[in-house]
Amino acid sequence: MLNKAIKNKGLLASAVILGVLIIDQISKIIVKTNMYLGEEIEIFSWFKILFVENNGMAFGMELGSKLFLTIFRIVAVILIGYYIYYIVKRDKNTKTGYLVCVSLIFAGALGNIIDCLFYGIIFNAPFPPETAVLFPTEGGYASLMYGRVVDMLYFPLLSFWWPNWIPFVGGEYFEFFRPIFNIADSAITIGIATILIFYRQSLSADKDKKIEEECKEE
Repeated sequence: MLNKAIKNKGLLASAVILGVLIIDQISKIIVKTNMYLGEEIEIFSWFKILFVENNGMAFGMELGSKLFLTIFRIVAVILIGYYIYYIVKRDKNTKTGYLVCVSLIFAGALGNIIDCLFYGIIFNAPFPPETAVLFPTEGGYASLMYGRVVDMLYFPLLSFWWPNWIPFVGGEYFEFFRPIFNIADSAITIGIATILIFYRQSLSADKDKKIEEECKEE
């Protein structure tokens, strides 16, 4: 019975991770090979497909050097992957929703790592309005670990110009929501937000359990 439960949790985690990776990578490859950098397609006034690339973290943020970011992502994915293995194999009390959330975070981080590791090798980087080619004969635009992350989801839900009489921001343009992101970023955000809202007790329980195990070993 226990082995069956472990198998089911493992299959669930694998399905979530594989599903996110497939959707994330297919969407990125379609955008990159069919749109030029900076091209925008309006789906609705509040939702657009805007092709951009970035060297940084989720939602286009920049933090440190490119190599540092890639190595940081790899280490983070390894740690999260080990944690998933632990809660699948050893923690029989793990809630299904919590496992799904951690799997979403892992899949999202891994999805962006794929961009960083391989996109510089397997894609070229032509000037607009030309679109990128997958596996170009002349080689890619960067070496291993120096690829750029593809973003495309853009939700300008609200925008306006601040009146000139308002201090500090008068006359400036305001837009909400400005960040451009991808499926991997969405998976990470949904996973983290859901854990913080619904599964904070699971995090505390994991911490207490680890301390208890360390005390027994001593």
